[in-house]
Amino acid sequence: MRIVVWGINYAPEKTGIGPYNTAVCEFLAERGHEVEMVTGFTYYPDWKKTPEDRGRFYRREERAGVKIHRCWLYVPKQVRALKRIAHELSFVVCSLARVLTLRRADAYLVVSPPLLLGLAGAVTGFFKRAPFVFHVQDLQPDAAIQLGMLRGDGLMTRILYGLESLAYATAARVSSISPGIVRRMGEKQVDARKILYFPNGVNFPSDLPAWGKFRERHGITPETFIVLYSGNLGMKQGLGALIDAAGRFQKRTAEGMPNGVRPVKFVIAGAGASRDQLAAQIERENLDNILMLPLQPDEAYREMLVDADCCAITQQPGTGALFFPSKLLTTLAFAKAVLSIADEESDLALAVHEGAFGVNVPPGSPEEVIAALDRWTLPGTDVKALGERGRAYVARFEMKEVLGRFEEALRRLVQPAATVVSPPLPAAPARNEGRP
Repeated sequence: MRIVVWGINYAPEKTGIGPYNTAVCEFLAERGHEVEMVTGFTYYPDWKKTPEDRGRFYRREERAGVKIHRCWLYVPKQVRALKRIAHELSFVVCSLARVLTLRRADAYLVVSPPLLLGLAGAVTGFFKRAPFVFHVQDLQPDAAIQLGMLRGDGLMTRILYGLESLAYATAARVSSISPGIVRRMGEKQVDARKILYFPNGVNFPSDLPAWGKFRERHGITPETFIVLYSGNLGMKQGLGALIDAAGRFQKRTAEGMPNGVRPVKFVIAGAGASRDQLAAQIERENLDNILMLPLQPDEAYREMLVDADCCAITQQPGTGALFFPSKLLTTLAFAKAVLSIADEESDLALAVHEGAFGVNVPPGSPEEVIAALDRWTLPGTDVKALGERGRAYVARFEMKEVLGRFEEALRRLVQPAATVVSPPLPAAPARNEGRP
């Protein structure tokens, strides 16, 4: 098959959607398909283009058998609602012009966000007479309203919902990464016959670095319990909840730690639109139990994960059905316990309960965060057992298995009479599946 994948993020971006777009393209190319990727210049999560890309309108390159077309896009220094729309619109317009000049594909995989790519996919499908799959990583209009970036009854919101409906109606298939988003699509009257549950996948690490390298490099003692957050530092992550808990933890520590409890160090590693704001809060509150780092290079990242005792994953209240934090998969692949701060009905919390690999705390409950860490830092507590449960749970998301099922879904779309050689993508589990 000839496949064009179309999305704003791609390698060498290491967080967010980029790694998954890259995995899809490289897997399909490895399987012998002709794959082209139409994407933007690297900017995420720092929201800065590299110096060599500034001022460039277009670049063509090849990586791992994938032909990559990079198109100009506007990257704002400060991410605000209107500037975000301009950023995405600039990419949609420039990349659409490029896609229309490429040779017709058997299928187009259009990745949202940006939502406006759905409209561009519809235009391309019409002129190229080819089907497109609209793959939704998060529900952008719903999220913008929930995060206060758009008014629920505003003109812009109505326009975005109209464009969303158009994309769903014209796409040959509509896929997404979590059961919650799939269910929300049903509520939006998307034809159930079109919907695919296409979760993100994970590669299991091998040849792990020796324990202790990260601790030694940053002066963290072996007995210290490390709570790690690594990834995008943006609005939707709700990291203020973790910093609030760290502040209360520090105050309580100054008053005297409970007997036998290990000291706790919070590590926040990443980049994103909220980084400066978070750093200022940490400095203002003089929180010396938080170590803030930039995104780590690959080997340093692996060392950091190996040395962490648990990983924190946070979400803003009310957004649990709109996003699914794919960093959960990597966390579990490294066999780490999970401390999630999310709505109890979120897909994240449901996964934590189902897999029994950690604890979920509702947003706005810092004392519950402290109580959970107190339990985990007591002498004799086996946090590693939680991580091992997580590693067993995440086996269902092994990258090549997930991508193999999606490849077959594409094959059935392009060649309906083709023999199916691998099972179809699974239906999204019911809301209470696995819930104790």
